Amino acid sequence: MKKSWQLDRRTFLRGSGVVCLAPYLEAMGPVRRDVEGPRRAAFVYFPNGCSLPNIGEERHRPWRWFPDGEGSDYRFTKVLEPLEPHRDDLSIYGGLSHPMSRELLGHLAGDSWLTGGDLRGGEYHNRVSVDQVAAASLGQHTRYPSFTFSTDGGVGYKSRVSTLSFDRAGKPIPSEHEPRAIFERSFAAGTAGMSEQRREELARERRVVDLMREDAKDLERVLGRSDRSKLEEFLESIRDLEVRIERAERWIDTPIPEFDRSHLDFSIQAAVDPSGYLRTMFDLMVLGFQLDLTRVMTFMMAREDGMGIGDRWPRLAVGVPRGHHTISHDQHDGHWEQWGRYDRWYAEQFAYFVDRMKSTSDEHGPLLDRSMILYGSCCSTTHNARNYPLAVAGGRDLGVRLGEFHTYSRTEQLKAERLQDDGVVPLHSDRKLREDDLPFGDLLLSMLRTLGVDAESFADSRSELPGFRR
Repeated sequence: MKKSWQLDRRTFLRGSGVVCLAPYLEAMGPVRRDVEGPRRAAFVYFPNGCSLPNIGEERHRPWRWFPDGEGSDYRFTKVLEPLEPHRDDLSIYGGLSHPMSRELLGHLAGDSWLTGGDLRGGEYHNRVSVDQVAAASLGQHTRYPSFTFSTDGGVGYKSRVSTLSFDRAGKPIPSEHEPRAIFERSFAAGTAGMSEQRREELARERRVVDLMREDAKDLERVLGRSDRSKLEEFLESIRDLEVRIERAERWIDTPIPEFDRSHLDFSIQAAVDPSGYLRTMFDLMVLGFQLDLTRVMTFMMAREDGMGIGDRWPRLAVGVPRGHHTISHDQHDGHWEQWGRYDRWYAEQFAYFVDRMKSTSDEHGPLLDRSMILYGSCCSTTHNARNYPLAVAGGRDLGVRLGEFHTYSRTEQLKAERLQDDGVVPLHSDRKLREDDLPFGDLLLSMLRTLGVDAESFADSRSELPGFRR
């Protein structure tokens, strides 16, 4: 016999089925023109760490990800050599990591790359990702708050996600991975002939949201305390969906400017032509920035631990008959060269993105000069979640310090602390730092403030990274 407090399974599925498909969007202010000029950020990720033989192994040194030397006199190894034409438009960073991820198996730290969340122990306590913090502020100027892309799409699963973006509750935001679908959803929505059709779609979505809210109110009267908490989370999802609908309605009569799509090849398949696939995704990102559809993007080029299609790319990309994850664990004599060659291939794809951002302009000049692109991974060697390989390209007009290789240590932290005003709590005094790494959150906080986001802190960081800005 059905009890009065029991839920009808069909009612529950009707509600959650719609909300689970809705992307997360931050609350928006009124649309207004940004007179100063846009400030943009993109976050590009590669998995499994990088080729990092010991410095003393001279014969393997050319295949070390980090450059030789420091400051502006550094020298690229073979791995990042494809970035040489852009050395004046980027800086490289070593000695950074998230404090709460340093003891984790490197693959697990991928979930926290842009969050700095605590993934230790049985509980999963992630945080909002830096891109979503930026999107909440910058999204008032654009049609979409952010783009979330990956090679595999969706969210993956805990400790092996397929997205870099997490909402304010620390939950993963589904990523998109099919270039044609991305184009049709985000770039064709404002074209002629779509407005009336889109208006009808939004009206249907509003009716569904109203029905779900009515169902939720009826349920709330018969639920216990624990279930009410879960229902509140569900209602928050409904509110997010309402925000998305309201936002779309505000932009529905604003056409997307005319643009050239002839260079986009939607026939390319990631399983056949990985270079072509990644470059098509980068072309979409460049176009999104050029049209000012959004100012915040994330792109996970492949997943950790051999998950997903990207693990099979080494054979196609550089002729190595092993998966990426296998390469990162190999111990044979040619191991470092194979890994280094594949890291170089990734660097070539990133160099393509930087070049396209540099050669594409809007009314304010080259896109790269008002954009910051973070490129990197969540660990150095495959299981070591310290000393992340990181580079930031662009941001010249935003005041970013470029053309240098920065290595950070505890000494740098103490130096920065001495610069604090009297009476101010020293940097990072609320946690113990292991070895010499500085918090990666300092760099992320620096990026937020450079974007104009009024952020007192991010993750476990309260101060900017020394030397990030001029």
